Amino acid sequence: MDENEIEMDAETVILTDDAGRKIACTVERFIEVEEQDYALLVPVDAPVEIFAWQGEADDDEEAIPVESEEEIDILFPIAKAVLEEQNLTLKRTAVVLTVEGDLPDLEDEDEFIEITSETDEEDVEELQLLARFYREEKEFAVYAPLDPFFILARMDENNQPRLLLPEELEKLQPLLADIEDQLFDDLDSN
Repeated sequence: MDENEIEMDAETVILTDDAGRKIACTVERFIEVEEQDYALLVPVDAPVEIFAWQGEADDDEEAIPVESEEEIDILFPIAKAVLEEQNLTLKRTAVVLTVEGDLPDLEDEDEFIEITSETDEEDVEELQLLARFYREEKEFAVYAPLDPFFILARMDENNQPRLLLPEELEKLQPLLADIEDQLFDDLDSN
């Protein structure tokens, strides 16, 4: 597999999903794999996830990401209202929910959690708590990842980003870890 990287000045592009939702992103890097151009994108606004807290005792509680579109539809207005109290605007964007506004400083250890990947126990994601809320006596929370959130997109013939098809993502999956490692090294050296 041929892998050439072309660095360019950061530019903003709009990525649209199948539902017509849009997300503004900056281009971190262009990548060519097997004569196809791809772009590694970072959302302009902060990506966030809604988690449901499950379990009885504090020690046994587990944060489970809400992934169902139907459940997000129900929780979105509540999460939006709670975040507005912090001058954050929750947006239903393509790929991931985002918030516009300045995230609060991380001051307390209780304000973040670590989520371990189900497929790779060494892959731990740290998330900052932005807000908690309840619906039907069930606790939910909105968290923002502390690490950059990358979106890999295919560049079309008009040089516009397109979401990857599942088979494209599967084919590129082995390269993603190397690309991310290289980007983090570049970020650390700046």
